[in-house]
Amino acid sequence: MDYDLQLSHVYKTYDNGTPAVIDFNLDVEKGEFIAFLGPSGCGKSTTLRMISGFETVTKGDLNMRGQRMNNVLPERRPTSMIFQNYALFPHMDVRQNVRFGLDVKKMPRAEADRKVDGILEKLGLGEIANLPTARLSGGQRQRIALARSLVVEPDILLLDEPLGALDANLRKSIQNELKLLQRDLGITFVFVTHAQSEALALSDRTIVMNAGRVEQISPPRELYTQPRSQFVARFIGSNTIIPGTVRATEGSKVTLDTAYGPLSGTDRLGAGITEGRDMSIVLPAEAVDIVPADVDAAQIATEFGGNSIACKIERLQIVGHIMKMVVRLENGEKIDVEGHVDKYRDRLAVDGSAHVVWRSAAATVIDQ
Repeated sequence: MDYDLQLSHVYKTYDNGTPAVIDFNLDVEKGEFIAFLGPSGCGKSTTLRMISGFETVTKGDLNMRGQRMNNVLPERRPTSMIFQNYALFPHMDVRQNVRFGLDVKKMPRAEADRKVDGILEKLGLGEIANLPTARLSGGQRQRIALARSLVVEPDILLLDEPLGALDANLRKSIQNELKLLQRDLGITFVFVTHAQSEALALSDRTIVMNAGRVEQISPPRELYTQPRSQFVARFIGSNTIIPGTVRATEGSKVTLDTAYGPLSGTDRLGAGITEGRDMSIVLPAEAVDIVPADVDAAQIATEFGGNSIACKIERLQIVGHIMKMVVRLENGEKIDVEGHVDKYRDRLAVDGSAHVVWRSAAATVIDQ
């Protein structure tokens, strides 16, 4: 199978010996929306620049639709790139900016104008086609950069934090437009961002990077609810991490001895977990429930398999139909929990005692 994009054991090492990307492997199918996510300096933008051709590959293979691209110049790759600052030409109007790539390709003027008119209409830019870009808003400039990249009909569109300069409301609006446009065009998108919400909302799969290495490649929901490493568990979402030692396994259920007693979660990797191994239970915020202290212990054992930790209610806040809660565990650690207000109203009180509970199937067990 020829993937739109394939990176096999790709490394990037700078001349001073500093590794930037280490053993990166990825297969991207046509029409996928892929997001790179990670802290500053993790290697996500360097990887994108290797794909675009603006950085060289030190070792490994970078293929596009079955063709090796390691030494192919950027302008000869089937890609187009949008930078964070959009890189528009201020001395050109909107139409000229959008047509620039077609002029570089020496496309006949009539054909180029037809393509430019089509993309301007699709992105709602027709009415400002003859205006200079310097007079336009951030959202309009972002659409122009998108139009200029799409009009050349790339196989793969590369986006390097293209929404970073927009305000929150405009950013969310453009996100929605971007996803709809990508689905409509069927073009493969590779998107770099440091914003978790952006990556999880837009992508079909998200790649979490740390210190040059890939930590996990998963669909957003799986990444959020089933982290596979300590880094991902701490970096994505709002997770509570409980360390312990494996006491017993029963199918995919793993019970750990912890500071709170025996607690359990689920092994999702099938890693052959053995007794005595140091591991951690990862509790996504959505997996946690809060029950009042007067709930019968036998009921908790039946409903939650004994997964219960005593806590104190620190704060209760109603926001619309959501109850936001902060609870403090026995060791002083605080956990944020949310739930529908009807479920918790009149059942919990600030400074009152309660239990943090969860079902084993909703928690993930990972290595320490």
